[in-house]
Amino acid sequence: MRRVLPSLTALQFFEASARHLSFTKAAQELNVTQSAISRQVRALEEYLGRDLFRRIRQRLKLTPAGDAYAAQVRDLLDRAEAATLQVMAYSGEGGMLNVGTLPTFGARWLVPRLGNFRATWPDIQLNLITQIRPFDFAEEAIDIAIHFGEANWPGCVFHRLMGETLIPVCAPKLLRENDDLPIARERIRNCTLLQHATRPTAWQDWLTAAGVPAVDDLAGPRFEHFHMVIQAAVAGLGLALMPEFLVREELDNGRLLAPFDLSIPSQHAYYVVYPEEKENTFAVRAFRDWLLVASGNPPVGKVETDSSEKARASAP
Repeated sequence: MRRVLPSLTALQFFEASARHLSFTKAAQELNVTQSAISRQVRALEEYLGRDLFRRIRQRLKLTPAGDAYAAQVRDLLDRAEAATLQVMAYSGEGGMLNVGTLPTFGARWLVPRLGNFRATWPDIQLNLITQIRPFDFAEEAIDIAIHFGEANWPGCVFHRLMGETLIPVCAPKLLRENDDLPIARERIRNCTLLQHATRPTAWQDWLTAAGVPAVDDLAGPRFEHFHMVIQAAVAGLGLALMPEFLVREELDNGRLLAPFDLSIPSQHAYYVVYPEEKENTFAVRAFRDWLLVASGNPPVGKVETDSSEKARASAP
C-alpha cells in the first residue's frame, strides 16, 4: 500500500523553519538558499491542503495546524535520525544500546566502571538515559534498565545485581567538638532528617530498628535525587539515610561521617531488567553479563515474570 507521505526534504525544511520561525535562519542551518526553503514549505502546504505558517509583516507565525504538525514532524525526524545512527554504528557483534538507569546509581556506580565495558566490547555504543519516573519499555527507546525495587514487572527478565545497606550520615560540623563516634542514638531527636522522595519509609524503618520512638520520620526537606541528598548532607543541612556504597567516597575523605552504630539492610534490591523479546539481542546479553560480573553476581539464572502488553522498570 502506498503511504501518504510528503518528501523528507520538505519535512526537514519545515521543521527547521518552525523551530526558528524564519526561512532565513532555517536556510543558514541547512546550508541552502532562503528561496529553496520557501518553495519546499509552500509545496508542503499545498500537499497538506492547509497553511502551516502565517506571514505577518515579514515574520512567520505557526498556525494551530502548523504548531501541532511541527511537534510530530520533529519527533519523526528525531526517531529517524536515531535509527539511522544505530545502523551506522552497528559493526559485527556490536550496535547501539540504550540503557536506562537511576541518576545517582548511574553517576556513582555505573559510569566509573564503563571504561571496562568499553574495553571489553568496543563495538557496542552505550547511550545512558536517567530518570526517576518509571521507564516504559513499550513506549520509550530503552533496551535494558537498572531497576531498584522488586522483580515484579510483567513481560520482563530480571537479574539481581546487589542489595544495599542504609546508614545515617552527616557533615562533621553537625557534631560537637568532644563527640566520640558512635554517638547515642537518642540524639537523632534533635536532628533534621533529609528525605528522599522515592524512599518515604526509610527513616521509619531505621528509627524502628534503632528503638527511637516518637520522632517525626517524615519531617525535613525532601529531594528527588540521592545526589541532592548527598550534597545537602555535605552542606550540613541535616542527617541523611543513604545506601552506604553511594557515599563511600565522602566517608573515605571525611566530608561525611557515620555518627550512629546502626545500619539496616534495604528491603529491596537493584536489578538489571529487559523485555523478554530482547533476551537474545547480543548487545543486551553482553551488557547484562558484564553488569552481573561487575556487581559480583556472575550470571547463573534469571527471574522471569508473566507476559503483558507493557513492561515498566522503576527508577528512583
